Amino acid sequence: MTITTWLLTKIRGQIVGTDSLGNTYYQDNRRRDNGKCRRWVVYKGQVEASKIPPQWHAWLHYVIDTAPEKEKTYDWQKPYQRNLTGTKFAHKPSHWLHGNIEQATAGYEAWKPD
Repeated sequence: MTITTWLLTKIRGQIVGTDSLGNTYYQDNRRRDNGKCRRWVVYKGQVEASKIPPQWHAWLHYVIDTAPEKEKTYDWQKPYQRNLTGTKFAHKPSHWLHGNIEQATAGYEAWKPD
């Protein structure tokens, strides 16, 4: 957290709620020129934008006006997993690094114009 965010949070921040991952959401009650209050999140642990649940994302971006009370989950939803892009655990379906180049290009046929 930067010193500016820390000061803003301590001086003008009002806690709106927390999510299941421990992130805390704040709001400034002063209205800006566009008539909206500033909203922000203070992450618990590593700053990772993918750690914000959809309901809280909607609140942060003014899609909904009231903060989510409790996050509703469904049995088909998977638990949070950090963004693995750029790591050795990133999803690479049929990638040539996984082994056989023929397997990676199997079923591909280039388009040929008439």
